[in-house]
Amino acid sequence: MENEKLVQAQSGYIHLVISLLLLATGIYLFTLPNLLGILAVVLFIIHLIGFMVVNPNQSAVLVLFGAYKGTVVKNGFFWTNPFYVKKKISLRARNMESKPIKVNDKLGNPIMISVVLVWRVRDTYKAAFDVNNFEEFVFIQSETAVRKLASAYPYDTFDDEEAEISLRSGLEDINHELDAEMQERLNIAGIEVIEGRINHLAYASEIAGAMLQRQQATAIVAARLKIVEGAVGMVEMALEQLSAKQILELDDEKRASMVSNLMVVLCGDKNAQPVVNTGSLYT
Repeated sequence: MENEKLVQAQSGYIHLVISLLLLATGIYLFTLPNLLGILAVVLFIIHLIGFMVVNPNQSAVLVLFGAYKGTVVKNGFFWTNPFYVKKKISLRARNMESKPIKVNDKLGNPIMISVVLVWRVRDTYKAAFDVNNFEEFVFIQSETAVRKLASAYPYDTFDDEEAEISLRSGLEDINHELDAEMQERLNIAGIEVIEGRINHLAYASEIAGAMLQRQQATAIVAARLKIVEGAVGMVEMALEQLSAKQILELDDEKRASMVSNLMVVLCGDKNAQPVVNTGSLYT
């Protein structure tokens, strides 16, 4: 497989002088009774075809009758063989933002995912001749890489507790793997992946409501666990201090009643309504 070959084109300014001389010669010969003036003008027109301008971060792929002759990457004003076919390819970094696509994660849940890819052409020969349309190739292969990556990991770890990385929680690791996967696929087109990042990730609309309820329930359970854990510690501390300071002596029945009342007060959703006991503690 052939690779990119860099060539240095001739200065366009020198050949501009030659073109002007050919034009002047043709005009002069037209005043004489011969056909050399026509030949000079034809040579002038053919010579003009060889001029080209290569802008910064741009390249020109040169092809002569189907044979690859090299690539000019140096910017400036140049002249090349007039019979060269010059194909301009930009070397600038480009952004590609894919539309959200629906895929199934590792557990089969439908999700919507899209990526932003920063890329540029690294090998002009591969980009020009190894694929039909390198820009379309980048788009399709990027989508394929995203589908493969999304199917290898769960969206989150709620249903797969053994999973160490999920699409939602392990974005850095996922993005690194995405870069490697895309680079491997785009090497054939001479494309360099500068950065690939997931920029949209969500459950598909048909299950988004149910998954949101599950996440809310998980958050509520986690909050309740913290509340109960704190309440148990506060009740334990209260009973220890009451006993240590001999403020109040409680039998097992009253101790259990106090613990129950304190847990209701500390764990309840609403503020407790105080009740003043004007009689004996045991009535």
